[in-house]
Formats: sequence, structure tokens, C-alpha cells
Amino acid sequence: MEGVTEESYRLAVSKAFPEWDLYATDFLRVPSEGNYKTSKVLGHFGELAYKNEKLRKKTTFQILTSSRANTQQTVELIDAIGFDHLDLNIGCPSKKVNAHKGGAYLLSDIPALREILKTIRSNFKNCFTVKIRIGYKDTNNFEDLLKLFEDEGVEAITIHGRTRDQLYRGLADWSYIKKAVEVSNLPIIGNGDIWTTADINRMFAETGCHSVMAARGALKTPWLATLYREYGDEINESFLLQERKKFLEIYFYELDREYKREGRSEDHILKRFKALSRYIFDDLEEGDDLKNNFLRSRSYNEFSDVLSSIF
Repeated sequence: MEGVTEESYRLAVSKAFPEWDLYATDFLRVPSEGNYKTSKVLGHFGELAYKNEKLRKKTTFQILTSSRANTQQTVELIDAIGFDHLDLNIGCPSKKVNAHKGGAYLLSDIPALREILKTIRSNFKNCFTVKIRIGYKDTNNFEDLLKLFEDEGVEAITIHGRTRDQLYRGLADWSYIKKAVEVSNLPIIGNGDIWTTADINRMFAETGCHSVMAARGALKTPWLATLYREYGDEINESFLLQERKKFLEIYFYELDREYKREGRSEDHILKRFKALSRYIFDDLEEGDDLKNNFLRSRSYNEFSDVLSSIF
């Protein structure tokens, strides 16, 4: 997730909630002019995360590109560094990204997408996957896209059950994930409106998918994998609220420690915490008041006082 899953965030979450099977970097934009150096690519992934072999193998390096970008050079560099998993983002709904014919726009341009897939597959030897939406403006190309990915050597597909034009409105349509499971020979990873452990189980039951990916749901509940591993969906509401308060303390402690390790100022840390607060206080009885107080915090110490009021 752009602006979220940077190295410090992934390190913090992996320490606080190691039950997640896989993590993903925020996407690296492949440049249209000039070439990246090794230091740029490694810096995007994070040198500490790269040196941690266990974490490196649990992390996919995600890129965002277009037909005009220098995809081959960037992918060759990613391959040479030795990453185990490369993911192509074909689901980003950003207006700016799509105006430059990247992200979900490529779902509407199969010839351009085919050439990009060929370039990546011929220059990256390890696991290559894609993340898509079910279409750009409509879903007319959906089954053609599934066949394209299979033909061009993609090894798994993550599907978010909305078109690009839907953004995040309405409910994700999981029927397309089910259809993909039925017609594709590739592992299908279901995504969209995964907020609770019950949603995870329902996604598996309704679609038959191979795996489930959480994005906004993981921002709301970074310990979602922990709950799923330990309790399944046999969790009552009062227990969830109790656990939320406990896990919030762990979450912010590890984030604070990683940001300080990087030498970030308290003002910068406060901005990062505010940026991560969109969903985090949901379900708490006093959640709206806490979120408002948090967002109005003018200093790091004020923020700490808000957190203390929860714990």
C-alpha cells in the first residue's frame, strides 16, 4: 500500500504480529526516463528487511509500470539483487497513475499488458504474480485477462472484487473471485472487504480461493492474522474490544521504536501515526472521540496522552 508498507512499517508489524504469511512493499514506480541504481531498489525494499532472510522471503517486491516505462532494466536489477517474489500492481485506482496508463488502466489495454508481462517474465526467474481489479470501467475483459496471465507465465493472481471506476464504493463482488477459481489454473488470492476473521472464512467458503489478502482491513486490525490463527471466527465482541486495546499498545510501541531507530523526529512520527489512524480506532466505544482527539494532537506528547487514555 503506497505510503504505508515501507520498511519501518513492515518491520514493526512483523515483530508485533508475526502470524502474517506474507507482506508486500509499497509499489516502486518504474521510471520512464533514466534507470534506477541498485541502491534505489534496495533502499525501497529496505536494507534491514533485506538482510533479515526470514522476512525477505515473506515479502513480495511490488512494482507499478506502464508501456512507456523502463520495465526491463528495473526488473533485471530486481532479479540480480535476488528477491524471491515480484508482484505487478495492475489494480491501483489512482487518477494520476491511470492517467499515465499504469495501474488498473492496463486492464483495458491487453496488447500493452501482454508486452509488459512478457518483459517481466523473461527477466525475472523467481515467483511472479499480479494484483488486479475485476476490470477498468467494466468487467468485459475479465476472463480474457485470466487467460493472458496464465499464458504469460504469471504464477498467481490477487483479485480485488471492484472495477477501477468503483474505487472503494459499494461492496466487493466476490463472485468474480469464484469465477476465476473455476476457470483459471492459477492460484487465486481473494481481496476486498476483508475486515474480520469471519470475512476470511466466508471468502474461502464462497469462492474456494487459494489465499486471502487484507489491505484496508489490515490497517484497521494489523493483528487480524493473529486473531485468525489463534481464534478463527469464534470471537465474541467484548473479547475483540479487550484484545484491540492490548494490541493497539503493542502496535504503536513497535512503530514508535522503528521510526525512532530511523532517526525520525517526533513531529514526523506524529504525522505517520495520524496517517495510519483512519480505521484503527473503529469498534471502540469511544472510537470517534479518540480518533478526533488523536487527529487534533499538536505534539507527540499529546498523542501519547491519547493512547494512555485507551490503555
